[in-house]
Amino acid sequence: MNLGLKDPKDCRFDAVSLGEIMLRLDPGEGRIRTARSFRAWEGGGEYNVIRGLHKCFGLKTAVITAFADNEIGLLMKDFIEQGGVDTSLIYWKKTDGIGRICRNGLNFTERGFGIRGAVGCSDRANTAISQATPADFDFEYIFGELGVRWLHTGGIYAALSEQSCETVIEAIKTAKKYGTVISYDLNYRPSMWSAIGGIEKAQEVNKEVAKYVDVMIGNEEDFTACLGFKIEGNDENLKELNIDGYKKMISEAAKTYPNFKVVATTLRTVRSATVNDWKAICYADGEIYKSKEYNGLEIMDRVGGGDSFASGLVYGLMTTGDPEKAVNYGAAHGALAMTTPGDTSMASVKEVEAIMGGAGARVKR
Repeated sequence: MNLGLKDPKDCRFDAVSLGEIMLRLDPGEGRIRTARSFRAWEGGGEYNVIRGLHKCFGLKTAVITAFADNEIGLLMKDFIEQGGVDTSLIYWKKTDGIGRICRNGLNFTERGFGIRGAVGCSDRANTAISQATPADFDFEYIFGELGVRWLHTGGIYAALSEQSCETVIEAIKTAKKYGTVISYDLNYRPSMWSAIGGIEKAQEVNKEVAKYVDVMIGNEEDFTACLGFKIEGNDENLKELNIDGYKKMISEAAKTYPNFKVVATTLRTVRSATVNDWKAICYADGEIYKSKEYNGLEIMDRVGGGDSFASGLVYGLMTTGDPEKAVNYGAAHGALAMTTPGDTSMASVKEVEAIMGGAGARVKR
């Protein structure tokens, strides 16, 4: 399929993301409530995708985000640079000594084990990126002069604040004007939208965003809550997807939004916090493509698995144009990402392709 990607020689970046990046504090095998030490990582729904596109798949990527200009912000910048992602588009916002003007977000996350599910506790109100405006980034310069082949953003960033709703729409409109392909992960979080208007606001914003999106990512709940589409008679826990129902729902969405070229979702059955069944499907050109199934997948840290699926999907679409290959890149990369700690992938493209080809877990020497 032809997504209309711009020529690499005309663009500074293969892909950029727009979203919040938080400092993740991880108690390892223990609990947040009893921890005496934490391991620090960086992470964020939109950022995880772009980092995977560079670190695993070797594309030239950058982040569009904002940090409070203090030591925590500099720590975050250092983490991002360790992942090889360009930091030149970051907006640094002045702050005071106690975060009244703005601050950097924190995300405490424990992994879960067996019958104990993973737990997240974020502390992200009044962050620099939630206050950022289009003037802070100069989207005309980024997409018009520097050149970007692909923009990835999502519903987590959009839900941060009234201002982020406006900024994400302006970014997407500008990117589209300059021929940048746009992917968007609906990633509906009712707790985040509740402070700025609830599901009604989520639909208002996401229906506007959807007009400009080429590759839409989301599960049934996302499509229902954010865009108003629903699968009739589907399993309430999404344990087994009603493929016919999904295809009908997406066909309706494609009629409403003819700009959708690809729609994709991951499917997860949670047997326990440490054992999941995992697969993905992709809709393109009127067809449904299924990934390889990873049943009984052993999980070390499930956070970021969906984001790593998205980066594999984007890579597959960018390099092969084949939706079936792309959904398999995504599913394999997401599966590998959940076998290591932290939000971001530690996989290589060789490992992803080996898993796609049926490689096992025998020791390599």
